[in-house]
Amino acid sequence: MPQNTILLVEDNPDDEALTLRALKKNNLLNKVVVARDGQEAIDYLFAEGKYSDRDANQTPALVLLDLQLPKIDGFGVLKRLRSNPLTKFLPVVILTSSAEQEDVLSGYGLGANSFVRKPVDFEQFVETVGQVGPYWLLLNENPETVT
Repeated sequence: MPQNTILLVEDNPDDEALTLRALKKNNLLNKVVVARDGQEAIDYLFAEGKYSDRDANQTPALVLLDLQLPKIDGFGVLKRLRSNPLTKFLPVVILTSSAEQEDVLSGYGLGANSFVRKPVDFEQFVETVGQVGPYWLLLNENPETVT
């Protein structure tokens, strides 16, 4: 798996399709792996379950994480990521429809790098993804890339 993979953790098929379209419309042609619940995201990141043949040392460049997920919610996924040395510094952008201030505080408290509310309007959504993607994939320097 190349280092420029995006892990999209999203259970809503409509939001998944919108996100994939927005990435493509913004010429972000990175490979996107979709996990449709929190457990699948954890399995992917740590090469467990159906992803046990994947190299867990090859982490994605970015995780776009919804909060309202089946099995394990986004906060649970974030806790697990931040508790493991392999994924401790992995860029995680919470991409959610939640407007709850408590969710913003909890997300940052658990180590999210960014909290972005999903716009309802498609063009605004495309613009938002167009700003989030290039920043985290092109401009941001992760600790493991700094020499």
